[in-house]
Amino acid sequence: MKEFKQNDKIALKVGGSITVKRKLGEGGQGIVYLVEMNGKQYALKWYTHDCTKEFYDNLDNNIKNGAPTDSFLWPQFLTEWHEKRFGYIMALRPDEFKEFSHFLLAKARFGSLSAMIHAALQISNAFRALHRKGYSYQDLNDGNFFIHPITGEVLICDNDNVAPYGKNLGIAGKCRYMAPEVVLRKSLPNADTDRFSLGVLLFMLLFNNHPLEGKLIASVPCLTDQMERRFYGSSPVFIFDPKNDTNHPVMGVHTNAIRRWPIFPQYIKDAFIHIFGAEGIHEPNKRNPENEWIKLFMRLRDETVKCSCGNETFINMEVSESNCINCGKQLGKPMTLNVGRSRIVMFPGKKAYAIHTKAGSEDFLKITGEVIQNKNKPALWGMRNISADTWMCTMPDGKQKTISNNDVVPVLNGISIVFGGGVKGEITE
Repeated sequence: MKEFKQNDKIALKVGGSITVKRKLGEGGQGIVYLVEMNGKQYALKWYTHDCTKEFYDNLDNNIKNGAPTDSFLWPQFLTEWHEKRFGYIMALRPDEFKEFSHFLLAKARFGSLSAMIHAALQISNAFRALHRKGYSYQDLNDGNFFIHPITGEVLICDNDNVAPYGKNLGIAGKCRYMAPEVVLRKSLPNADTDRFSLGVLLFMLLFNNHPLEGKLIASVPCLTDQMERRFYGSSPVFIFDPKNDTNHPVMGVHTNAIRRWPIFPQYIKDAFIHIFGAEGIHEPNKRNPENEWIKLFMRLRDETVKCSCGNETFINMEVSESNCINCGKQLGKPMTLNVGRSRIVMFPGKKAYAIHTKAGSEDFLKITGEVIQNKNKPALWGMRNISADTWMCTMPDGKQKTISNNDVVPVLNGISIVFGGGVKGEITE
């Protein structure tokens, strides 16, 4: 079939039509067009190869069920089915969002550690929501993600590959991102195989190298299909496996991983050692669930502070002294707000979220408190209540104080706070 031209009309399944404005791009599955409907612009993905009615009906069902989260550029309308060809429209991707592959190639860079951590949280949360709906993502790779370099907001595209567990749409995917059992065709995509792929993406996000591509692959001039099955399927080895150094990263080749691995806290490294170690590789049901990644990245966010050098760094709460990963300056061990299992570093600019201060909340995006510094007396710090809840603060001498919206709790050792819904916290050294 020839390509659509400007002002061509395409009928929608629900009735009405869209108007083609211009071509935006082209890929292996089809062509993407800028289209207009009722005065609003969208993206149309039109398949240039024959599709099955099952594929069409699966997309139709996904549209009816709705997107798992706002991070997904979810299909919104289908065109009419015509001689095994069709398309679907979705929201346009804003220009400021960059392809994940651009970050891997250093064509785009995160503005801060916080932005990178936020991206990791968004990706983990998106797949938690996807799996809660009973879906699996059948072609997960770096081309599915667009990230805002400054905010870390994430948009996930190519959601036509999403299908219920156990349903095979005939999509092969890429070996580098597949779970070993999918590479070896021993399993169809499901939540456990997605979790392996998620681990690969998160590792690449943080360390800018692939977790299974070390000196074994670097020594091969050309990867054959048989070698791909070996390195990604039958005998994968984590590049930082503490028990197996056969595939460790190569200096000058895997520079990013070598430089970044020592920087991150041990609990982050342990999570990757688990998912790419013997258990995570060979026992799919033992792979890190999305909730675990979310907790780990929230902890990392809680321990990330801005150094006086202007860059962000981590505070290691397990030691008495932390140093900036950028300039080496000693940062000391600041006080923390302890809420449940969370420990938020009390450092100017640090934020508390609804998940910390609101009973039963899973919202790790809504800010409820922020540590501020007195302009006239920089040594005085406090946490401002920016939530709709009233907090009850108990001072070290036993006196109580009501903290309403915009009021400030002093950052002092021994202060306890009762947040919304009875959640209790304490500031300690």
